[in-house]
Amino acid sequence: MHLVQQLLFIVCTIAGIYIFAKKVGEMRRNILLGRDEDLSDNSSQRWKNMLLLAIGQKKMFKNPIPAFLHLAVYAGFIIINIEILEIFLDGFTGYHRLFAHAEGLRNLYAYLIGFFEVLASLVLIGCVIFLVRRNIIKVRRLNMKELIGWPREDANIILTTEIVLMSLLLIMNAADQALQGREGAEHYLALKPFLVSGNFVHLFSGMSVPALIGIERTCWWLHILGIFFFLNYLPYSKHFHILLAFPNAYYSKLTPNGEAKNMKDIQNEVLYMMEPDKAPAATAEAEHKRFGAKDVTDLTWKNLLDAYSCTECGRCTSVCPANNTGKKLSPRKIMMDTRDRLEEVGKNITANKEFKDDGKSLLNDYITVEELRACTTCQACVDACPVMIDPLDIIMQLRRNLIMEDSNAPQEWNMMFGNIENNMAPWKFSPDDRDAWTLNG
Repeated sequence: MHLVQQLLFIVCTIAGIYIFAKKVGEMRRNILLGRDEDLSDNSSQRWKNMLLLAIGQKKMFKNPIPAFLHLAVYAGFIIINIEILEIFLDGFTGYHRLFAHAEGLRNLYAYLIGFFEVLASLVLIGCVIFLVRRNIIKVRRLNMKELIGWPREDANIILTTEIVLMSLLLIMNAADQALQGREGAEHYLALKPFLVSGNFVHLFSGMSVPALIGIERTCWWLHILGIFFFLNYLPYSKHFHILLAFPNAYYSKLTPNGEAKNMKDIQNEVLYMMEPDKAPAATAEAEHKRFGAKDVTDLTWKNLLDAYSCTECGRCTSVCPANNTGKKLSPRKIMMDTRDRLEEVGKNITANKEFKDDGKSLLNDYITVEELRACTTCQACVDACPVMIDPLDIIMQLRRNLIMEDSNAPQEWNMMFGNIENNMAPWKFSPDDRDAWTLNG
C-alpha cells in the first residue's frame, strides 16, 4: 500500500511541477519581450524595500483591519508550508508524520502542529471575511466594472480554495488524533492533542478504524492534490503576486515619485536647438525609433513585470482623482489591460513560434485615448500600491506615443507645443522678448 502511495505521489509531483514550470517559463519569456531597463543599482536599498514591502507589507497598514487580515492569510499560508514539507516527505518516503518519529521531539512537534493549526484557522477566518467583503458587503473598490466576470470569479475561486485546503488540514489532523492508540492503527503515533483540531476529536469517536483511516487518507490526498491545483492555477490568476511581489518590490524605482523619466532623444533635440554647436554632424538617416509605447513590446520589462504582479486590489483606483470624479480612467484597469494584451501576444508567439501581426495594440484596442487624457499625473496610484506597481509610467509612455507618433493631442496642447518649438517656451513670445512679460507684469 505504501509503495502504491509513493508511486502515485511521485507521478503527481512531477506532473504538477512540470506544468507549473512550463507556464512560468512562458510568463518569463513574455516579460522579457519588454525593452531593457537597468535596475541593478543600490542593491542594499532594494533588499530593504523587498523586506519592508513584500514581506512586511508596510504599505498595507494604511488600512489596519484589512491589512491585518491580509497579513494573517499571507503569513499563515507561507508558514504552513513547513507542514506541507513534511507531507511531501511522507509522500516520497512512505512514512507517516516523519518529523514526529524522534521520540525526544514529539512534544515540540505537537506544539508546532498546534501553532500551524492556529495559523490555518486565521487563514480560514480571513478568507471567509474577504468573501463576505467582496460578495455581501460589496466594498466599492472590489466591485468596480473592470472586475465584472472572470476577475471576480478568480478572487472567489482562490479564497474558496484556501478555505477548503485549511479545512482539509484540520480535519486530517483531527482524524489522525482519533486514530492514535486504536488497535489496527499502530503507525499513527501517539502525540499530545493539537491546539485546534484536538477540540474536534470527539466528533470522530464513534467511527471505526477503517472509516477514520479513510477520512484521514482522503483529506491527506485532497490536501496535496489541492496544493498542486493551487500551484498551477496561480499563473493564470491575479494571485501570482504571492510570488512576484518579491522581485517587483526589489526592482521598484528608487527615485522620487514625482520625478518623470525624460526621453534622451528629445532632451538632445532641445539641447541642439539651444546650442547648435553641440549638434553632431549629419549622417545617413537612422532607423526610426518609436517614441513612447503603442504596444506591450514598447514598454520596459519592469512595466510588464508590474502587470503580472498586479493584485487587482483597487487601492490605486480608489485614490485616483480622475476616477473619483467620474472619468473612465482606472489605474487598476490599465494594469489589467496590459497583462491581458501581454498574454495575448504570448499566446500568438507560442502558436506561431514568432509574433505575427494581429492588427491590435495596447493603445486604442485595450486602453483608450479618453482614459489616458483623464490622468492628472498626480502619482496617487503609485503611492497607494502595496507592491510598488507604477501605472503612471505606462500611461506616460502611451501618451507620448499618442502625441509624438500620432500627433493626437488637444488643441490647447498643440498650441503650447508649437510655442515651445518656435519660441523655446510655452508662451507666445519670441526669444528676444522673453523678458518683456516680467517688465509689463
